[in-house]
Amino acid sequence: MARSIDVNGTQITVLTIEDKDYISLTNMLKAKDGDFFISDWLRNRNTVEFLGVWEQIHNPAFNYGEFAIIKSQAGLNSYKISVKEWVAKTNAIGLRAKAGRYGGTYAYKDIAFEFGMWISPEFKIYLIKEFERLKSQEQAQLGWDIKRNLTKINYRIHTDAIKENLIPPQLSPQQMAIIYASEADILNVALFGMTAKEWRDSHPELQGNIRDHANVSQLVCLSNMENLNAVFIAEGFSQAERLAKLNAIAISQMKLLTEDHRIAQLEEGQYREPESD
Repeated sequence: MARSIDVNGTQITVLTIEDKDYISLTNMLKAKDGDFFISDWLRNRNTVEFLGVWEQIHNPAFNYGEFAIIKSQAGLNSYKISVKEWVAKTNAIGLRAKAGRYGGTYAYKDIAFEFGMWISPEFKIYLIKEFERLKSQEQAQLGWDIKRNLTKINYRIHTDAIKENLIPPQLSPQQMAIIYASEADILNVALFGMTAKEWRDSHPELQGNIRDHANVSQLVCLSNMENLNAVFIAEGFSQAERLAKLNAIAISQMKLLTEDHRIAQLEEGQYREPESD
């Protein structure tokens, strides 16, 4: 997965490789004044020592023998090594040379931050700030996706309850679809005050359905209502009885959810889990 962050006007690609975030050093070079190459940074003795320590901590397969040879030569005028050679000789994982789309040299975030210092101290600070902002946004989106997927899972519980309790075995697939849609609209009317068709007719400019445009509070409430409706179906309540019960529950829960500051923070992408003692 590739994303982009803007660091003082320089677009920098962040690439996920084997579930780890790597930042493009090639993109970062565009912010450097004058001719400067990654190989210049890599030949510096301080750089080699830093990379060696990083690999020793994070990479059990690191080749210490080859690293010792490279370290002994680092800083000499005749010494030069490319990223590909560094990786091939030491089995390093902190730097990656990637070809094709999003090609270039990438570094694990810790190393990229260190490289940012070679651009300038200011650049390093803004790089860290923008990377943290990206991860914060992704965490907020993850929270949204979890709630959206929870709603989908509960929807399966809901439809299974309909199948087991309301659909006679002899109904055609078309007839069953009508019943499923009718049951889904009980939840829609109880929570949103309209059926799916009524929402589509009143929002022709929007893609998706009424639930795709629900906010976090509504999705949480909808998830709860799907579970409760499955219970009400199993207990034999009529549609009219269930609609009245679910509407009262929706009103009560939405009042509580909209007053919860954590929900508001999640909507704005700012929620943080409290630290444990």
